[in-house]
Amino acid sequence: MGIAVGMRDIVEVEEVVLLAEDGTPVGTAPKAGVHTEHTPLHLAFSCYVFDDDDRLLVTRRALDKRTWPGVWTNSACGHPAPGEEIEDAVRRRLDTELGLMVDRVWPILPDFRYRAVMPNGIVENEICPVFRAAVPSGTVPDPSPDEVAEVKWIPWADFSTRVLSGDFDVSPWCRLQVEQLAERDTSTWMP
Repeated sequence: MGIAVGMRDIVEVEEVVLLAEDGTPVGTAPKAGVHTEHTPLHLAFSCYVFDDDDRLLVTRRALDKRTWPGVWTNSACGHPAPGEEIEDAVRRRLDTELGLMVDRVWPILPDFRYRAVMPNGIVENEICPVFRAAVPSGTVPDPSPDEVAEVKWIPWADFSTRVLSGDFDVSPWCRLQVEQLAERDTSTWMP
């Protein structure tokens, strides 16, 4: 007697790309074991999704996420798979995490890097290029509950002002990204 196994039953081990200090790939490791008190430097990305009214889609991370559970942050974050083009990884993540199909993503902070430590000692240690994506106004995300607890659209000017003033508590990477974006002329990254 055989057992039928569907594609949904196959569990793939998600891997991240490990990096040397200069950003050169040096190997891979299973994502599930990377984020610890001694997280190695690895490749990631962040994405900010805007609609036609310059509103930013912000997300609150799912409550069972290993790092920064329940914290508000940018639209989506993730890790490219070994050999995957980073822009393809961003589009994949927007689809799987938020149910958003986007044709184009473009870098707005291509050299962003950070290290942050949670109160429990878990470390984020990433070279994390930041991208922007656009969707039409009225787009309704369909977030994956494994990844996202809540979403909301906020005008960029309000969001950045509230983050910079400390009125809106966000993930450490999001705060650093907003600080860097606020230092730039918006015409360079807000078409």
